[in-house]
Amino acid sequence: MKWLLLLALVALSECSVYKIPLVKKKSLRQNLMENGKLKEFMKTHKYNLGSKYNREAAILVSDQPLQNYLDTEYFGTIGIGTPAQDFTVIFDTGSSNLWVPSVYCSSEACTNHNRFNPQDSSTYEATSETLSITYGTGSMTGVLGYDTVQVGGITDTNQIFGLSETEPGSFLYYAPFDGILGLAYPSISSSGATPVFDNIWDQGLVSQDLFSVYLSSNEESGSVVMFGDIDSSYYSGSLNWVPVSVEGYWQITVDSITMNGESIACSSGCQAIVDTGTSLLAGPTTAISNIQSYIGASEDSSGEVAISCSSIDSLPDIVFTINGVQYPVPPSAYILQSDGICSSGLEGMDISTSSGDLWILGDVFIRQYFTVFDRANNQIGLAPVA
Repeated sequence: MKWLLLLALVALSECSVYKIPLVKKKSLRQNLMENGKLKEFMKTHKYNLGSKYNREAAILVSDQPLQNYLDTEYFGTIGIGTPAQDFTVIFDTGSSNLWVPSVYCSSEACTNHNRFNPQDSSTYEATSETLSITYGTGSMTGVLGYDTVQVGGITDTNQIFGLSETEPGSFLYYAPFDGILGLAYPSISSSGATPVFDNIWDQGLVSQDLFSVYLSSNEESGSVVMFGDIDSSYYSGSLNWVPVSVEGYWQITVDSITMNGESIACSSGCQAIVDTGTSLLAGPTTAISNIQSYIGASEDSSGEVAISCSSIDSLPDIVFTINGVQYPVPPSAYILQSDGICSSGLEGMDISTSSGDLWILGDVFIRQYFTVFDRANNQIGLAPVA
């Protein structure tokens, strides 16, 4: 089985230029006033306002449930258009564009997925702009348009999105989802399209400029993206905050990676991205190869990196030290079990940037740690899942 790696590779070699100047955000009150929604909001939230109207006094939040597909992909259902046409999409912190298959698409991958039809939406607005995105696996080209997007109970109006015209290869044909909804920074958005979360924030539809993610384990239900909310029931202890080092992907600095107290990689520090769209823990090929050898994993005849299931009880944690705090990933997390067969949840991938080779803290890591993506303060919050 080929594991999903949905890291967007758009201009990776120029990651260092993706820095956004810090600007003062508009208040929730300003956003609501400019969009003509303040009066309606005050009627429906009058008991939450108190004597001072601010973000803390009036919390607008919205949860987007996600389906856990074999612990490899997490996707949820959104609606696009009026009336809404439903699509399942990966909520991907490793890319920034929203796109879905369309009736313009002639690729085989579009034949067995839902396709957006602009003629069936009374609110669709066409553009002459094009879109092209390449991921770690799969790619698409298409056109951009505007329409209303229903996501997690939020009505996101005038949202720009991609309508695919080509989806080459077989990967997206077999994908159990239709499209992708990117949640990274706008600086890496193809064609400069405004990401969904930025548009939601600009319209005053959430009161905190952040979103949180909980990913369930063992194919259980309950996975969710929380827009504008941090729910402490999903984690234990307190959140530790990590500054974003480059505002493109959700990129952070890792101090070290150790096993049994010994450095196995990243001894002098390294860069990593926290990516819900990547199934595994990925890192530089040489470093990952060394770790695979250390844990006794080897490639079998089918190309899978197999490991003995009995190793789960004897192997040490992989410990990521981030901003001075240790985040252990136990063997029960980095060894993947399916039908009595075990394989490594590590993947070698060389992604060079001006700040060094990137590590990807994908779903294997995020399942262990409730994660807050804080755009207001350009930081990531991490805490062990409850």
